Amino acid sequence: MPTIDAFFESVQLPSINQVAQALIQTLHDENTPVRVVRDLIARDPALSAKLLRLANSAQFGLPRGVGTVDDAIAMVGLNKVRTLALGACLSTAFTSMPGINQSEFWKSSMACAGYAQWIADQLGINAQVAWLTGMMLRLGELLIAQAEPEILQEIEKLPMIPGVRWQREKRLIGFTEGQITAELARRWNFPMQMVQALQRSADPIAEQAFSRLGAVLHLAGLLAESPEVNPDTIRTLPQDVLDVLTLDAQWMRERLPNPAQFNDVS
Repeated sequence: MPTIDAFFESVQLPSINQVAQALIQTLHDENTPVRVVRDLIARDPALSAKLLRLANSAQFGLPRGVGTVDDAIAMVGLNKVRTLALGACLSTAFTSMPGINQSEFWKSSMACAGYAQWIADQLGINAQVAWLTGMMLRLGELLIAQAEPEILQEIEKLPMIPGVRWQREKRLIGFTEGQITAELARRWNFPMQMVQALQRSADPIAEQAFSRLGAVLHLAGLLAESPEVNPDTIRTLPQDVLDVLTLDAQWMRERLPNPAQFNDVS
């Protein structure tokens, strides 16, 4: 039986810069001052520029444009600015991999992030933590592409029914992309809540220690992989996961967001 440590010995880990490392550390402290996050982002001009572009995008519908990081924090909030900045850092840490359509990959990742935030907000879970964790869910597949490029072809073969990728990864690699991302997140010192949610994302009900965020990621990942998202898509979601989260399927059908509205941080 392969071990996660053996898998990681076969890959070259992506590197994240000092700004990203410092931003991750602030996730451990709910009382991190605004100025700390602002000053960290300001240290990286390229990151600051990308963040302002995102803050000025149509999704936020701000009454006026923002020209500084301080403006962005004031208009969309510290937590949103921090998660957007971290998402941008992570998206640039990984190089493109043969066998993976980079544009489709990040589009799917952003859809997963958006759906995770939408569900978490309804459940009273930290919506920005859910957004960031959802955005990270598929990162493990990029490491699979590096370690086992031939097996990746089998994982990615059509038809790609929502949830089937996780089954193929487990069968062919021994781990799902979420479990691989969980180990990466642990090594990068992300909060344990995020690590555990990623670890349990593919099969949240079967795990001994239940993670609500992991169940949210499960639903968000299925929605993100659906070829066409519409109210009927909600009927395809696993009822046991909806039940354990006490989610109202009718509410979800009526308020299901269009993935086109989710930001692209790549």
